[in-house]
Amino acid sequence: MRDILVLTGRSKDYQFISDIANSPPKAYCVRQAHDLETAKEMHTATPFDMIIADIELLVTGNRSKQFNLLKEPFLDANPFVQLIVLCDGTDTTRAMKAVEQGAAGYLVSPVQAKEFQMLILSASRTRLRDFELDYLRDRFWKTEWLDIIRSRNPGMKKIFDNVRSVAPTVATVLLLGETGTGKGTLARLIHWHSERYEKPFIAIHCGAIPENLIESELFGHEKGSFTGAERKKPGRFEMAEGGTLFLDEIGTISPSTQIKLLQVLQDGSFTRVGGESVLKADVRIIAATNAKLEDLVKKGEFRKDLYYRLNIFPIEIPPLKDRLEDLDYLIQVFLKKLDVKYGKGIQKINDAVLKSLKRYDWPGNIRELENILERAYILERTKELTPAGFPLEMLLSFDDNVDQSCEGMMTLAQARQHAVDTFEISYLRALLAQTNGKINAAAQSAGITPRQLNRLLTRHGLDKKEFKSRQDI
Repeated sequence: MRDILVLTGRSKDYQFISDIANSPPKAYCVRQAHDLETAKEMHTATPFDMIIADIELLVTGNRSKQFNLLKEPFLDANPFVQLIVLCDGTDTTRAMKAVEQGAAGYLVSPVQAKEFQMLILSASRTRLRDFELDYLRDRFWKTEWLDIIRSRNPGMKKIFDNVRSVAPTVATVLLLGETGTGKGTLARLIHWHSERYEKPFIAIHCGAIPENLIESELFGHEKGSFTGAERKKPGRFEMAEGGTLFLDEIGTISPSTQIKLLQVLQDGSFTRVGGESVLKADVRIIAATNAKLEDLVKKGEFRKDLYYRLNIFPIEIPPLKDRLEDLDYLIQVFLKKLDVKYGKGIQKINDAVLKSLKRYDWPGNIRELENILERAYILERTKELTPAGFPLEMLLSFDDNVDQSCEGMMTLAQARQHAVDTFEISYLRALLAQTNGKINAAAQSAGITPRQLNRLLTRHGLDKKEFKSRQDI
């Protein structure tokens, strides 16, 4: 619903605009003001989205005043208000001048329905664009990355502050952290908020490429430079020209490759494998590793001078277990992605499951969380993620006693069933307490039938009477 104020003394025009605006589908609320001061008072009291003003009433006593100055009293109450000029056929010149000075458009009296609808549609699009621009104005982060940078963890907030500082520069960045903490995502975040965002972002996992091929992958090779080199091939440095090269697991590269990489970082030059021509590289380097490069330097496995060149702006990403205050939000982000991918409409996770996830150690970090949620999403048959789709080690975290039971030579199937039973008892107790032991209400909340709920209560020896309040007994 959009609120429109019509500033005009011509009742015929007001009535016509009101009739058009209120025709199905009704999307507008239209009111009338007969003079400029009344319009200002009405707009100040309850700001309108749009003001359609008779140009004669708008400029009465202010014929020499610029239209954009006449807008100011209305903008004070609503900076996004749109002013449409209403004029007769002999005054279109002044109306067009008003548009040049900030009016959203003009209408000619008598107003035509089609003309009005087209102008409203155009103004609505302009207003939406203004909202988006205002949201992004003076903001560093691009809209598509806003979900990524949300965090309640002080350490992550500091990291995003550092990214904001370093991204616009050409400084080399070294991302440190355990496997699965999101180093690749952070590298892309830096690139897309740099001056090079329109240029390529090229990533290479150094540890996944055989040692005898890593130089060729990075720097390219000439035809015949080694067995199998049947043609000249450009390397990743050439592919990333003008953009960003992300070197993941940099600690795995060989000593010879370290030397060539050091040369690039020092003077921006390199040669292809088997080549003699010196090539120039205009590339921003972001490197990442889960290893302690200082320890590799001490062992002589990583060049000290290369380490110093890479360590200009280090950013260490904490493991997931140290930022569990973000777990709820991360789960929601992943569930949205999974819903787009699979379309099952699962948008929440059972409270008891969430509690167990917060007690889990997350050795695989965010990557493990994403993979586990995807598996559970695929297996789930209800509208929320339940224990059935999660691994045993997470189910065991429902109750510390289960771990002790497992020490008594339980089989895997027995341990899993014990964990599920423990969860169901805890869940049913909380559910019955919440609904005062009312079976129908509890079954509806659980998404099962009353008959199924009664079977579960019988299986676990639970009596609904224990949970009824005294006033219900």
